[in-house]
Amino acid sequence: MDTRSSHLLKIRPVLQKAKVHADTTDDEYFQNVTLRPIIKFQNMLLIEAFKNYIGKHKNKYYELSVEKRLEYIEKSIQKDIKFRNSLKGMIIGQFTVEEYRTYIKNSSALNKRMMNMVINRLKDQMQLLESVSLVYE
Repeated sequence: MDTRSSHLLKIRPVLQKAKVHADTTDDEYFQNVTLRPIIKFQNMLLIEAFKNYIGKHKNKYYELSVEKRLEYIEKSIQKDIKFRNSLKGMIIGQFTVEEYRTYIKNSSALNKRMMNMVINRLKDQMQLLESVSLVYE
């Protein structure tokens, strides 16, 4: 294993709850062994990227109800291709070369899994998306 790969694997969190069984599909295995730890590791960067996205779109997110904010998170990642590709890059950049080789074999299905995981993570952490002024008021 090259130095870059070994360093990436060393800093990646180990998730005990990421389930892998004998009957786990290849995509599910990749999701639980590679994507989940990377997305957890990149969590604060993903949150900051989404805060930046909110700011670039005139902070309209902050005027919405909780239900509409959940929709906003989902639609912004699904509909804004440039933003979605930026988020994907933050995750793919943490792949080892071997993981990348696995990823490109079925990138379409893995991208769907990846973006669903990011959407769910952002929704679960909506309180971290609050603007600093709202938090201190």
